[in-house]
Amino acid sequence: MPKKIRELKQILRKSGFTEIAGKGSHTNWTHPYYLGKLTVSGQDSADAKRYQEKEVSLAIQEVKQAIEQEEDHEIDEDEV
Repeated sequence: MPKKIRELKQILRKSGFTEIAGKGSHTNWTHPYYLGKLTVSGQDSADAKRYQEKEVSLAIQEVKQAIEQEEDHEIDEDEV
């Protein structure tokens, strides 16, 4: 069963993304560790499309990897 658009938005908020209003039912999402922006379209009660779920998942993975790399870099600097 697909997630609802509101669920995708909630997942993005919990991951630290910030919502920027778009035109109509579109919302844009940014994060300091995510290059560019992620656009989610559709009414909150609508079922999310498979590609939307995948885009959200990939964006969150990218943010997590960037945070891990930064933490690893900070640890390396502390050792020097």
